[in-house]
Amino acid sequence: MIGASNFPDHIDDVTQLHMRARRIFFFILVTATVLFLAHKFVTVVGVNGFDFLDFVMTALFVICLPWTVIGFWNGIIGFCVMQMSENPVNAVAPFFTAAWTTPIKASTAILFCVRNEDVETVFRTVESVADGLSKTDYKKQFHIYILSDTTDVLIAEAEDKAFNVLELQFLNKIKIIYRLRDTNTGFKAGNIRDFCDRWGMNHDFMIVLDADSIMTTEAILNLVYTAQDNPRLGILQHLTVGLPSNSAFTRIFQFGMRFGMRSYTLGSAWWQGDCGPYWGHNAIIRMAPFIAHCKLPILEGSGPLSGDILSHDQIEAVLMRRSGYECRVLPIENGSFEENPPTLLEFLRRDLRWCQGNMQYLKLLGMKGIKPISRYQLFFAIGMFVGAPATLVFWSIVAFRLLLSGTEDLFFRPEEAKNLVLIYLIMGFIPKIASLAHVILDTKLRASFGGGLKIIYGSVIETLFSFLLSPVAAASEALFLIRLMFGKAVGWGVHKRGYHQLSFEEASRKLLPHTLIGIIFAAIFGYVSVTAFWWTLPMNLGLIISIPLAIFTSNFKFGRFLKRNNLCATPEELNSSSCVIESQKSESVIA
Repeated sequence: MIGASNFPDHIDDVTQLHMRARRIFFFILVTATVLFLAHKFVTVVGVNGFDFLDFVMTALFVICLPWTVIGFWNGIIGFCVMQMSENPVNAVAPFFTAAWTTPIKASTAILFCVRNEDVETVFRTVESVADGLSKTDYKKQFHIYILSDTTDVLIAEAEDKAFNVLELQFLNKIKIIYRLRDTNTGFKAGNIRDFCDRWGMNHDFMIVLDADSIMTTEAILNLVYTAQDNPRLGILQHLTVGLPSNSAFTRIFQFGMRFGMRSYTLGSAWWQGDCGPYWGHNAIIRMAPFIAHCKLPILEGSGPLSGDILSHDQIEAVLMRRSGYECRVLPIENGSFEENPPTLLEFLRRDLRWCQGNMQYLKLLGMKGIKPISRYQLFFAIGMFVGAPATLVFWSIVAFRLLLSGTEDLFFRPEEAKNLVLIYLIMGFIPKIASLAHVILDTKLRASFGGGLKIIYGSVIETLFSFLLSPVAAASEALFLIRLMFGKAVGWGVHKRGYHQLSFEEASRKLLPHTLIGIIFAAIFGYVSVTAFWWTLPMNLGLIISIPLAIFTSNFKFGRFLKRNNLCATPEELNSSSCVIESQKSESVIA
């Protein structure tokens, strides 16, 4: 087993020096921007001095800033990399090259982690991956494992039958193993740890796939080639994009993600370097250090933040980096896919599970020996969700002060406030704007998305969608974190991945609190000031119409309309010749 001492961090002093300079530069940019915005906010609220509530509001405002500011500078840096580099991927991932001359000798396990999933969909995905690998010269170097944590007896029986068929189909072609766990301890991380204990040392690498993710043969081979030829790599995360879908919610959401990810990921990789992210799937992991150093702790105490860790991925990346191995991202959009939630309610369910998991990191911030950037990753993962209740409290204080004073002029400067809101909104959209500009300026990329007009139409739809979705997600996170304080947990529920249409009853049962919050805020702001009403409308409108928004974006007819007109379409949908896309189309079929 390879230990951390084999790869000292000073092995490449020049590279380390450059990376340190980039990180210092990025830290200065972020700090200066936060201080500038904080100063602007103090100017806004300091119209009649600076009292205790002004201080509280400023503190809440600053708490909300890091996610937006870091995203802003990641987008700017990513855009510069895209525009100024002949090969943007190699500019941030110099270890990668598309031309490989050495054969694959390493043994790689492909893990499919499933739990109470649609059996037909899962095994069709496994079949697609197995078929592609079995046709290569390296089929003997790959073993496929279907790691089931299924608790439903009927689904487990169906999995066993499907496996027997698949095993016969690929007999003497590629090895496939199915395992059903008796006890589901440790969630997904426990599922993978069980694999490590049973078969881990038989392989050099593992590539983890979820029930809703898939990779092409070429992408898998690229990961193995790269990891094999770079022994310092502990985790290599492939960029993952959304599979084509007829769900209106999914199409619009992943269209925006596709543009946001391009510049954001390049920008973050530029300064994070060897302390990059791990998103839990569609990544290759070096087995020996993972087994030796990445076993997750069981958190002490009681309550929802104790026990087994829900969000395992970032902690595993932190532990891998602590052991001396690199965690890097490969910012390539081709060949690595996942299904995104089909409805707003499923999106919120996934978001809250991540929220609870990330809050568990509070108990791990004091871990000894982790890198400064790794510690930042934990802070950042927590900050993603802490901003939600801070925003809710912030606007509650604003509403309270408006009711007391009867006018906004007594405690903030309206014109300065407008300017600050515009700056904040522009900064939040910069990653998408930067990627959008890059795609439109590139003839080939522009054509892959259906042309400039389709991109503009899709961007308008997605921008409106984002304005409406963001406050709904923030309110859900805020309400959940409040419940979390009183012991309310998400658990490890089953996702409804299939394309389905929401009823009014379903949507209202989950989103009525959001609607009431939006109505209350809008009524207060409208009662005191027409100006305040209009400037807070982007936030309040999303909350007020959250129920119809959820229903409409799940509507089959709206989905058909977007599909028929190639709106919010990704290149994979417009060029669906890839067998990996064809294998997943059942999710998208509309009767």
